[in-house]
Amino acid sequence: MASDTTVKTKLGEYLVKGDRLYTKTDEWLLIENSTITIGITDYAQKKLKYIVNVELPEAGHKVKKGEPAATLESVKSVADVYAPVDGEIIEANEDLIDAPETINKDPYGDGWLFKVKASENIDESEFLTPEQYAEKIRKEET
Repeated sequence: MASDTTVKTKLGEYLVKGDRLYTKTDEWLLIENSTITIGITDYAQKKLKYIVNVELPEAGHKVKKGEPAATLESVKSVADVYAPVDGEIIEANEDLIDAPETINKDPYGDGWLFKVKASENIDESEFLTPEQYAEKIRKEET
């Protein structure tokens, strides 16, 4: 397992956790068998700034890869969170409804968004490794 990395740019510092995979749209995935826990990255939450509202999918809801599954509202914008795989929502982090700022405080821990049971085997090569995600941030920040 890779270690955590702090990506330092002219515009900020961003934590990239070494124990998960990443999407090009700034979601992180923690894969445990066919269950995937999904959240947004430290980079994404810092770009959104203060998150004030979340709309989460309900358990049992079917999601399609690449389609919006949740919505985050910050003081400056609204952002969709995309499903990284086809599957079914098995749990949403209901604690975020009353405390959406948890995403800003702990995006990789208590700020997780939802869990999906994948409908097919997960091809990990479709996602970015921590190193690739760190490089993506560096390119976007220059």
